[in-house]
Amino acid sequence: MNKGLNPSTTTRRPDRAALFIAAVLAAIAGLIFWDVSRLSGAAGYSQVGPTTVPYAIACCLAGLAVWTVFAAFRNDFPEREHQEISPVIWIVAGLAAQMLLLNVAGFSIATGILFALTARGFGKRKLWFSLPVGIALCFAVWVIFAKLLQLSLPAGPLEHLFF
Repeated sequence: MNKGLNPSTTTRRPDRAALFIAAVLAAIAGLIFWDVSRLSGAAGYSQVGPTTVPYAIACCLAGLAVWTVFAAFRNDFPEREHQEISPVIWIVAGLAAQMLLLNVAGFSIATGILFALTARGFGKRKLWFSLPVGIALCFAVWVIFAKLLQLSLPAGPLEHLFF
């Protein structure tokens, strides 16, 4: 017997990706709350101090986490498209290469590699073209920041060749 249930209505499970996002938001909020609690005595005589803005951000993130949980259980999120993993891998590889090479190869080469691999992730197939273009652009950025603005960026063999 059907017992009054409509067989045409299907109950979907909560959106697991949304619940994961809510958990990450709650974890970040908890981390900020913990960090702010260590600074509690720094307010001094005023009600507004160095803990005010981080505390407000943590409250907003906690509220977003709760909102995301409710949306996950109501299945309010639209159906997601299939995610292509190869562009993500190219971009993450570029970021990893930049972090690993920054102090060894210098800003221009390391960031030029990031530029080329990110361009590859976005569909530019000619690495032989995007790598030197990326290095040249990043060298120009290094010159502007390190020489004109006197900011400290890691210098490598290319930078030492010219300066």
